[in-house]
Amino acid sequence: MSFKRELESFLLALTFFTRIPVPVRLEYSLEGLSRASRYFGLVGTLVGLVSALVFYVAQLAFPPSIAVVLAMVTSVLFTGGFHEDGLADTADGFGGAFERERKLDIMKDSRLGSYGVLALVLALLLKFQLLSELALYSASSVVGALILGHTLSRAFAASFIFSHSYARADEASKTKPLAQSMHWDEVLFLMLSAAVVCLLLTGIGATLVILAVLFVTRTLLGRWQKRHIGGYTGDTLGASQQILELVLYLVLLLLWSRS
Repeated sequence: MSFKRELESFLLALTFFTRIPVPVRLEYSLEGLSRASRYFGLVGTLVGLVSALVFYVAQLAFPPSIAVVLAMVTSVLFTGGFHEDGLADTADGFGGAFERERKLDIMKDSRLGSYGVLALVLALLLKFQLLSELALYSASSVVGALILGHTLSRAFAASFIFSHSYARADEASKTKPLAQSMHWDEVLFLMLSAAVVCLLLTGIGATLVILAVLFVTRTLLGRWQKRHIGGYTGDTLGASQQILELVLYLVLLLLWSRS
């Protein structure tokens, strides 16, 4: 394992899921994307750190609710709304048809339907409310929540690439190369790195509770996707990330309100 190759893998993961420019030219390949998948959680850590920094600085001058909105805007700008788009497309597809192929066709359509609008509005509203409630305890609560939310949700969502089948038979999705090439070492590093971040920010007891709840949520999401389309797509990975992030904020609110 060379440092240069691992750095290139991290930068590849960064370009795959964010709009952050990198200073080097990267070669896209099946093997490279496979290695990069181990860093998806840490890419979330970076997004969370930047969002948390924006929140912390903003709350020094503005009400916490405004700081929360600015942090949410920051994360969307950094990722290009990649995961939010997946949530909307998944809601449109799963809600707008009964047949598997029709659902997949709707999810590929760039137009936004009523189910997608409802899912986006409700998800963003809940995210804002949860973070605002956490801000009532302390600014550090929101800082920790943002870092954990972006890290753990991406790690758990990305793990579907290892354990579940890709639902499309065509070449339409940019996640297809990853779907066929995540190995044990990638998924192990992915989950361990997320667990370490959680341990550092919450401690052993809270980490065990958080990981258990997210694992149960992941299991339910996996069954939900399989029932509708027989597996996952890039859109359902995005939807899973958004749902897992919201569940994590709910768990943190329950834990920290009792501490």
